[in-house]
Amino acid sequence: MKISVELTLTPLQDNFEPPIIAFIKKLRASGLQVLENPLSTQVYGNYDEVMGLLQSEIRQSFEQLEHVVLSMRLVKSDRSGYEPHF
Repeated sequence: MKISVELTLTPLQDNFEPPIIAFIKKLRASGLQVLENPLSTQVYGNYDEVMGLLQSEIRQSFEQLEHVVLSMRLVKSDRSGYEPHF
């Protein structure tokens, strides 16, 4: 089953950019389709692949950061080709 996941990683610290960049680079290296914008990162692919990747990468980020928030939304379909029609 295909899914689309939107993620926003928010380290609660002064130097917040390096952990975000590292997280996105690991997602990109997975071979899954990853798109970024200034507010979030989207990952598209098969459920088991995406969730397996996220489980390990979220855990690693949480272990490395003392205080962090991760917002995540999942959609049961591949929305990577979405184009507004208005």
